[in-house]
This record gives sequence, C-alpha cells and structure tokens, in this order.
Amino acid sequence: MSDADAGQPQAPDFDRMTRDIADVPAVEVITTVAVHLMSAAAVNLGLAEEGPQHKDLDEARKLINALAGLVTAGATEISSFHAAPLRDGLKSLQLAFREASVVPDEPGQGPGEKFTGPIFG
Repeated sequence: MSDADAGQPQAPDFDRMTRDIADVPAVEVITTVAVHLMSAAAVNLGLAEEGPQHKDLDEARKLINALAGLVTAGATEISSFHAAPLRDGLKSLQLAFREASVVPDEPGQGPGEKFTGPIFG
C-alpha cells in the first residue's frame, strides 16, 4: 500500500459481512432486536439515568408496539426459554407506560395490547 492509498477509505467487504450475518442464529437476531427496542422504549419512558430529559411517550408507544409484535410473532420460533424474559420486559414497559401517562389508555388500548391483550398490574 502506498502513502497515497493510506488516506483513501477502504470499501466495506460486503461478502464478509454477509457471511458473518449468515452465521448468526435467528434466535440471537430476534433477541438482540428485542433488547434494542426495550432499551429505546425505556429511554423514551424516562427510565434512563437522565430520565425526563428524554421522555417522549409517543415514541415509547411506537417502540412498545413494535416490541410486542416481534415478541408475539417470534415467541414460537425462539422457545419459551428465550421468549419468557422478553415477555416480562415487555409487560414491565407496558405498565411503566401506563404509569407515565397523564391519561392512561383503556385496558386493551395501551401500547402493544393489540398483540398481548390487556395488561393489568
């Protein structure tokens, strides 16, 4: 490699990236995406260290809906061993959303409840 080449950005190795993704089991992809959705929802619920600074219930609702859809659809594919903690986390976020709302949704109308059914504390 010459000095002129050193300043040039390297093109991504898409073949290697594709092989790397192909080696990741589906259960790992599903659980990783679910954890990212949970984390983002928690931040938008104001549960992060800087709490209210990042609170956005509209964004939290969207993330919890997406999480509920993923967990509900993926549960049979990833086994109860992996699905149970995701369901617990989802329920905790749904309850936190209800608590954070000035006017709570009717039972069955909260985020993700079209997938999970009504959530009660």
